Amino acid sequence: MLGSFVYDNPTRLYFGEDSLKALAGELSKYGPVVQLICGGGSIKRNGIYDQVCAVLKEAGKTIVEDAGVMPNPTIGKVREGAKIARESGADLLLAVGGGSCCDYAKAVAASAFCDEDPWDRYYVRNMGIASGQRVLPVGCVLTMAGTGSEMNGTAVITNPETRQKLGHKFGPQGFPRFAILNPVFTYSLPAWQLSAGIFDIFCHICEQYFSGTDDNTSDYISEGLMRSVIHAGRIAVKNPTDYEARSNLMWAATWALNTLLGLGKTGDWMVHKFGQSIGAFTDATHGMTLSCVTLPYYRRMLPHGTAKYRRFAEVVWNVDPAGRDDTAVALEGLARMEAWMREIGVVLSAAELGVTEAMLDDLSENVIILEKASYKALDRAGVREILAEALRA
Repeated sequence: MLGSFVYDNPTRLYFGEDSLKALAGELSKYGPVVQLICGGGSIKRNGIYDQVCAVLKEAGKTIVEDAGVMPNPTIGKVREGAKIARESGADLLLAVGGGSCCDYAKAVAASAFCDEDPWDRYYVRNMGIASGQRVLPVGCVLTMAGTGSEMNGTAVITNPETRQKLGHKFGPQGFPRFAILNPVFTYSLPAWQLSAGIFDIFCHICEQYFSGTDDNTSDYISEGLMRSVIHAGRIAVKNPTDYEARSNLMWAATWALNTLLGLGKTGDWMVHKFGQSIGAFTDATHGMTLSCVTLPYYRRMLPHGTAKYRRFAEVVWNVDPAGRDDTAVALEGLARMEAWMREIGVVLSAAELGVTEAMLDDLSENVIILEKASYKALDRAGVREILAEALRA
């Protein structure tokens, strides 16, 4: 393990088929007005909305609905939600949905009483919450496994005007106070969303795994989680109501991004920078923006981190190294990863998301290059080459 760190995660999780029963107890800790945050209406069609509202009404809460949160929540929507929170006197923001609703709720919580424009302060200048500023509490009822947003303090928001999709870490103040995880609530997800979520989980782990050369406990945890996601993902895409598979995916998603795996690590996150640029231009599903660029990026990084990619092949994908050099073993690992990606149904070509050759210059200029990423920092020409390869795939 490298360096020194402090691990503190303030989110309380309730997991399982009966986890919604815990909501009443959590509600008792907050005032009477609950801003109920949700998306485009799926939770109303599948009955989750009614279940949550029943608990809120039984607890005597005044419900202020804040619906219409889009898959890539925009800063305009955040400003709207912040106004709703201020004017309604919201005591709790309750996000009922997937990672987009959770991210949005955290951004609203930090923006409602911010004296500056939240996009400028948090996303352009990357400043933290001002000293003494009120931040509203957030709770989550999760309906999609993927982002891990239910147990971290990060919120990713899109600015359509500037074509930027950026994340901001709000720190402990931005963590949800509680999260309710019922795997059954994920059953009604469309196959496309299920596949995107599975790969999002896997990519979060990889972003933290592919860095460093030390013997790091976090890497051993990551390998176990990856094997679980591979196995459960295969089962879930064939049988979406397999509780064991869905529960394992939901739990792996939380641990993939609740800050544990990054301890003692430098991390990478360049795949996400590519994905965020693609998402800002196309409004495509987040997990698919990651899947289309992952293999081109990893093939480019492999010569600079061959030992780690070989380990990945052997431990995660069960590649037999006998009679082959490190590079051959590592490439076989990526080939098996590609076969699994095809099996679970994720996008391997950026063209499927609406990316065109004419967009490549603007897309590549929009990618944030992280100097400490993975095993070799990219230059702008390398970024464009990776995007071009993703387009040809």
